[in-house]
Amino acid sequence: MDGVELRQLRCLVAIVDEGTFTDAAAALGVSQAAVSRTLASLERALGVRLLRRTSREVTPTSTGLRVVAHARRVLGEVDDLVREAVSGHAQVRIGYAWAAFGRHTLAFQRRWSAAHPETDLHLVRTNSASAGLAEGGCDLAVVRRALDDRRFGSAIVGLERRLCAMAADDPLARRRSVRLADLTGRTLLVDRRTGTTTPQLWPEGDRPAVRETQDVDDWLTVISTGRCVGVTAESTANQYPRPGVVYRPVRDAEPIAVRLAWWRDDPHPAAQAVRELLTDLYRGG
Repeated sequence: MDGVELRQLRCLVAIVDEGTFTDAAAALGVSQAAVSRTLASLERALGVRLLRRTSREVTPTSTGLRVVAHARRVLGEVDDLVREAVSGHAQVRIGYAWAAFGRHTLAFQRRWSAAHPETDLHLVRTNSASAGLAEGGCDLAVVRRALDDRRFGSAIVGLERRLCAMAADDPLARRRSVRLADLTGRTLLVDRRTGTTTPQLWPEGDRPAVRETQDVDDWLTVISTGRCVGVTAESTANQYPRPGVVYRPVRDAEPIAVRLAWWRDDPHPAAQAVRELLTDLYRGG
């Protein structure tokens, strides 16, 4: 509501926490009259009574209890926002959709902590096309297909093989590797939003049937039943070993480019260091 202000919410929470208008005024550094006016303006804005006031105590009404709970969450989020804006460079959040850096993930975390102890690293899984970058959920993102959005810059940090995921009792599981042609006539399980595999990998006329999913856990569960197969980046196999599912290299499929993406007009200060470390890990691997 346009009439509700943060100072009113802080005042309400202070009254409830301190127990009296007098103590709330002292905690807020204002007069008791100012506390009374601020609470009254909040109740008018909401159109409800929030507190019961007697000569001995101040207690929230049932509605007041709900409003106080919401107020605490709002104020906490505002505090987080301010902290992020002022000192956000003390951390870097790297988003990913299905898998982070595969077998390089642990090495990246350890080497980052050793080289940059002043900057906390957080890996954030967000199953969106930008791995959470467009949504504000991260500062940098690892994506495995090019972002068609001019707002973002990106660079390739490495390459990963394509693997076929199949049920452990699938006849193809007895092979050391497979070809794309081996999957013609099968049902391919794909994530069109974030996945790296489309029917266009196959020649027209030899393409597998397609079924869609939007989550890696569902993808693995369906594949384990034998109803579908999947083609994915090698990192998926490293990050999601699953009983009943085996991975085999697809030897005639092009590798997948691993990209680090950032906001073009406001790149995180750690972007270059993250890019260099990832490039070094993939090159060494």
